[in-house]
Amino acid sequence: MTTRQQIVVGACAAVAAATALGAALSREQVPEVDLAEAVYAALPGHVQVDTLSFGETFGQILEDAGLGTAERTSVLEAFREEAEPRRLRTGTEVRIHRVDERLHGIRVSLDRDRTVHLDCSGGVCAASTVTLITTIDTVYAAGMIESSLWSAVMNLPELASATTGDRRNFVLSLDKVFQWQIDFSRQILPGDTYRFVFEREKRPDGSMRAGHLLSAELVNSGKAYHAIWFDPNGDGDGTWYDMDGESVRRAFLMKPIELSRISSRFGMRNHPILKEWRNHNGVDYAANTGTPVQSTGAGVVVRRNRSATYGNVIDVRHPNGFLTRYAHLNSFASGVVVGSRVSQGEVIGYVGMTGRATGPHLHYEMHAAGRPVDPLAIEFPPEDPVPDDNRARWELESAARLALLFGLPGPDELRSVRADQQ
Repeated sequence: MTTRQQIVVGACAAVAAATALGAALSREQVPEVDLAEAVYAALPGHVQVDTLSFGETFGQILEDAGLGTAERTSVLEAFREEAEPRRLRTGTEVRIHRVDERLHGIRVSLDRDRTVHLDCSGGVCAASTVTLITTIDTVYAAGMIESSLWSAVMNLPELASATTGDRRNFVLSLDKVFQWQIDFSRQILPGDTYRFVFEREKRPDGSMRAGHLLSAELVNSGKAYHAIWFDPNGDGDGTWYDMDGESVRRAFLMKPIELSRISSRFGMRNHPILKEWRNHNGVDYAANTGTPVQSTGAGVVVRRNRSATYGNVIDVRHPNGFLTRYAHLNSFASGVVVGSRVSQGEVIGYVGMTGRATGPHLHYEMHAAGRPVDPLAIEFPPEDPVPDDNRARWELESAARLALLFGLPGPDELRSVRADQQ
């Protein structure tokens, strides 16, 4: 299978400015010189690197490093202006820099993107937070599915330069944007195709800080699904619409667990424990213990307890008259209690095998008017379309994003290439 992937650094303005500048200067005005090799100067003094252990405090690290009471007090007072020492996580790296055996500075990594710099060269420490500079680039990818979307994207040769975590994010983003129309655990077939355009904020080491799909297509059993990113309010809190400007979102997600596998469906079955035929009022999703469980719709928690049959169970009542149930949970999410309001996609618990269960899985039910219904057989209408007062901007932005998408190999081209290889 031949597919195409391209990385485009989003620095068009800088490129244009450099081009204009280069055109304005003649060769006579700019002398030619050879580039010298980079020269790296060693940091003067000595740097001691420590890592915060479980249960250890920042103050203890400073004390173990030989800092006196006055120095520790100065460091902690300055540090508190930027971050809370007690909230440092296990594994936090602390770099203590000394020159001529005197404290010169300290660097504390808060996370992958932020580091607190403490300058203590003047005898009193002053703190500042340095945030890692990122660039914006765009990832293009297209391919054919042979077994699962996961393996198709994760093993795409053209994405080999992306980190494993980033490729995982690409898959989860596709799952997220199409989760209201397609259940990837049961509907994806060999021969289905995908293509997407993904804008990301990238760190210097190549990993992704944040990003979202600009446009995507999934062709499932010959039917094409499209999603185009649009931010009507311009506040960064946009969403996806289809090619007609209809929202891809629905009142309920098709499943409560990302990229999960259905192990038992709604209807009559031979109960695995009771060994008798009885009605199964929900859908079971096989997953590892601890897998996050999401509320499929916005609502209020009306039940959170433990029963002999369901084990740890949560019921969520929704404003449209539906109730959803999540059973056999290993544990509940923090803060989720009876009366809690939960949003669609919010994690409310974690997969387990409490109650009457033979292995870790989630038992998911949906009730309408007090009666259980098959959650896989219900189609919900879309949410609000593109607002009328934003329609003109939508037409321009969606056309540009679709042009990027349709510049990638489509289903016919991907199948033709696949056939040539066989």
